[in-house]
Amino acid sequence: MSPKLSKFSRVDLCHKPTPLEFMPRLSEKLGGPKLWVKRDDCTGLATGGNKTRKLEFLVGDALQQGADMLVTQGAVQSNHVRQTAAAACKFGLDCHALLERRVPDRDNDYEITGNVLFDNIFGTTIEFRPPGLDMNAEAIEIVQKLKDQGRNPYFIPGGGSNEIGALGYVSCAFELLNQFEAQKLDVGWIVLASGSAGTHAGMLAGLHAAHSHIPVLGISVRQPKERQINAVYGLAKSTAAQLTDMPLGIGSVQVDDGYVGDGYGLPTKGTFRAIDLAAKFEGLLLDPVYSAKGFDGMVSLIQNDFFKADKDVVFIHTGGSAALFAYETELV
Repeated sequence: MSPKLSKFSRVDLCHKPTPLEFMPRLSEKLGGPKLWVKRDDCTGLATGGNKTRKLEFLVGDALQQGADMLVTQGAVQSNHVRQTAAAACKFGLDCHALLERRVPDRDNDYEITGNVLFDNIFGTTIEFRPPGLDMNAEAIEIVQKLKDQGRNPYFIPGGGSNEIGALGYVSCAFELLNQFEAQKLDVGWIVLASGSAGTHAGMLAGLHAAHSHIPVLGISVRQPKERQINAVYGLAKSTAAQLTDMPLGIGSVQVDDGYVGDGYGLPTKGTFRAIDLAAKFEGLLLDPVYSAKGFDGMVSLIQNDFFKADKDVVFIHTGGSAALFAYETELV
């Protein structure tokens, strides 16, 4: 563990370092920079994904506080809830989740397959909520009721995205820099899907604390550019402040919102093209909510000569393939 992170409580959940793999066939097809993928779909917990890194610090903090259960929230097909449920099982904690019906016009199978199936296998107790509520506030209300009943719940915000969870991607940033050096890469950009902000913010804070100037581009999967920039910057700034006295400027937060489509969890034609491209050329499974939108953004930017051809570009694969089953009729 980096000395910068040793002061924080942490449990071991993640297979690490996750591989950093060259994508030769896709690089050749697109004719742009050399493309690499950071396989954070291979973190190991309940089919893997980026939330595992965050949960190492969140569960560590929960155990330090003597928690007997985890309470969290997310959309119906939340990767975060699935991995939180698995982490709770691993440490003998109960798990309660609120699932928001955020994605419109889904059939009944959407609420029983994919990530929800895993939630139930892990014994999670689930409550559904209508769209548009303040889901963190809803979950905090549940936490208070549980405390009144004598339980000691630990609240984890949506996506595990707070100053504690974001440390998981500070750790990933340090890990990546070691891999770049070992593989002698000249990285021009890191590209990732930007949603609840924790992964994006943690990556920025980690690179900043390590004095690296590699830019990070977040492809928004949910909201307009300015709102996403503000969300990422607020969390990146507070996360970085735990690690260094050097101020982090808002100029380091770069977001492209051109691939959101009609909204969160609603795939575009480009989303499905990205799923097909990654599968057919590199044997990679992308998910239709996060990674495929991020991948679609990266591919489109390559086709528009956004990246320098003589630099390496690294895509952070945040996992989520379990959600593919919830979009089966649109994929086949």
